[in-house]
Amino acid sequence: MARPSSTTLSSDHFVPHIQGLRAVAVLLVVVYHFWPGRLPGGYIGVDVFFVISGFLITGQLTRELSARARIDLPSFWAKRIRRLIPASLFVLAVSAVLTAFVMPLAYLHESLWDIAASALYWQNWHLAAGSVNYLASTGSTIAEHYWSLAVEEQFYVVWPLLLLAGFALGAKFAAAKRWSFVVGTVVVVAIVSLALSVWFTGIDPARAYFVLFTRMWEFAAGALLALFPALRFRGRWASNIFGLVGLGLVFASAILLTGEVAFPGWIALIPVVGTVLILALNPAQTRFSVTGVLSSRPFTFIGDISYSLYLWHWPLIVVAPFIIGWGLGTVNRIILFAAGFALAWLTKKLIEDPFRRLPYLVSRKPRFTFGWMLVSLGLIGALLAGVFAYAQPKYEVAAAELVVVTDNPPECFGAAVISGCSNAALDGVVIPSPEFGSADRPAHEECLVQLNESDLVTCTFGSTATNAPRVALIGDSHAYQYIDALIRQSEKNGWSLTTYLKGACPWTMADPDDNNPAFIESCSTWRDNLAVELADIEPYDAIITSALSSGLVAASGNIEQASIDAAAAWTAQSRSARIVVIADNPAVGFDPNNCLRAGTPQSCEFSRADGLVSP
Repeated sequence: MARPSSTTLSSDHFVPHIQGLRAVAVLLVVVYHFWPGRLPGGYIGVDVFFVISGFLITGQLTRELSARARIDLPSFWAKRIRRLIPASLFVLAVSAVLTAFVMPLAYLHESLWDIAASALYWQNWHLAAGSVNYLASTGSTIAEHYWSLAVEEQFYVVWPLLLLAGFALGAKFAAAKRWSFVVGTVVVVAIVSLALSVWFTGIDPARAYFVLFTRMWEFAAGALLALFPALRFRGRWASNIFGLVGLGLVFASAILLTGEVAFPGWIALIPVVGTVLILALNPAQTRFSVTGVLSSRPFTFIGDISYSLYLWHWPLIVVAPFIIGWGLGTVNRIILFAAGFALAWLTKKLIEDPFRRLPYLVSRKPRFTFGWMLVSLGLIGALLAGVFAYAQPKYEVAAAELVVVTDNPPECFGAAVISGCSNAALDGVVIPSPEFGSADRPAHEECLVQLNESDLVTCTFGSTATNAPRVALIGDSHAYQYIDALIRQSEKNGWSLTTYLKGACPWTMADPDDNNPAFIESCSTWRDNLAVELADIEPYDAIITSALSSGLVAASGNIEQASIDAAAAWTAQSRSARIVVIADNPAVGFDPNNCLRAGTPQSCEFSRADGLVSP
């Protein structure tokens, strides 16, 4: 392959329709997060960004490589730092302050860890590591959207090294074909990464979604277009037709894909190919062509602020529900949506652009930019330490109160009020505090088997007498929630209680309703192990079970079939033990801790039809 032409290497220059494509990408993500039911596959906007980055960055790097036979890595990385880190760290700093003063205490540790991982551009690996712990998260955290930025930054570190390696190999073994080695490197990366993406998504989509190796092929797809300018459309009709096809593939993905689809995997080829087609369009088109529309001022404006808009939109969504009197109704979502645009524009004008052109850094060697970055990271670290020092004492007080309530509940606490018990000291008191409600979890997490694990873990509590009534607790996390109460009952009544619990895996004959093959296999294996265990040991006197009702119904198809499938498992395996089924608690559709913070019963109101599978 000959030296790339100037056409190839101009892909890092400003092209209006590419800026408009950035607008499409960020709008897909933002609309998906604000109104997930309206655009269930809007998360593919991230994939659009990855392809754009691969195209532009490869064009920039190969241009320098062609002109100078080398890449100035420090200068390249310094430019990336000045372009991305100032706004990123600013939003993280604001997020840290919001964590301290607005978000519930239960979110403190997880939020601070997420912010730290995001500042270090390690958030994708942090989320991947926690994706298999069923009890790891209290809910959406304020910085989890930084995972895609971490993937991009890791790409910026790895990609120029790969291109240099290909170029160096070509220069050593076949100087006349050194660009063929560069292209070969990109092709190999694309093939290997796509294969890894398909394989890993098939066995563990939760982790595959976040890691760099399953996403590199998306960057490589854009890179190959930058390396082969002949693939770009020249004619007006071809450009218009393939532009519409490209947009169709992107929007079809955003509309038809859902969170239940194993992603990225092969299905990600659809938005990736669509994005490549749009990037390949001839920019010199008419006003109403695809490139003309994408080059229009509304689209380029949103493209200009797309980075900051992505940074801001998620903290707004996460924090808003924790502000008393402020929910996420339609009007409030529209207000927050508009606020995201305003904050993005201000951030671009006051932080992004000034820092990118800051003479003190631009005119000096890259080491000054690296030094500035280290100082900035140090300041973020100091801020996180300050937030921790401020909030941790409150966290410890709330945690201690929770322990006291759990071990020694006050008179008339909880269900005791049903019998007419009255304690004036508890009037108007919410225990535990809504600030710490999401941390109010059952003890003995070691008794709950995690998502992709299949070993049969048993825990035994209560009486050790040989003639004690034998009781088993079997089910998913909605059965696990009763473990503390049943331990007390066992100790009080002289039972021997044994637990068989696995997250998201109810005791039924139906297959789990899940898109994760690794989890489905682990659940089936766990159930098989359970059946063998129940057949081999002395029969229990009673078996208590419960499960997430919506999951049972989804797995079986309807409530009647769900009942049949569950009863079949109980009958086949109980060996005449008495079966006690605890109906699932209502699914309220929102975080009850938020409405409890409002302080009125009406704030937590919902209909039976909305909360119960069988009202």
